[in-house]
Amino acid sequence: MERTLIIFKPDCMEKRHVGNVLDRFERAGFCIAGCKMVQLTAKVLREHYAHVAGLPFYPEIEKFMSSRPVIVMALEGHSVVRKVRDLLGPTDSRKAPKGTIRGDFGTEMMRNVVHASDTIENAKIELARFFEPRDIFGA
Repeated sequence: MERTLIIFKPDCMEKRHVGNVLDRFERAGFCIAGCKMVQLTAKVLREHYAHVAGLPFYPEIEKFMSSRPVIVMALEGHSVVRKVRDLLGPTDSRKAPKGTIRGDFGTEMMRNVVHASDTIENAKIELARFFEPRDIFGA
């Protein structure tokens, strides 16, 4: 069993796609192991996006990701990291095929509905950033 971090981004929250996206994850056989709504702070966002925090477009990411509360979720299942990334489609929603989450609900590179961990190692780091161990339950 693997776990991955999911963030329902501000565009997903605003357009009320959370239920549709969650339904796709559940139909794929994944289980919710932890879930909460949070307002992302500048400190957390700088840590989460450290790999791009020094780039010119970072302020736009921080502004967008802190524009409204988001839902963070620990999702559990077999090969969940890879399979969720397949369900999402490419990061740029404009290049994501219909039938993928980003292809159906996303609008651009940043407004792409959901963040999901890209590796098992990053999933562990990201889950620890948003959840205390006591806040994640086995399915």
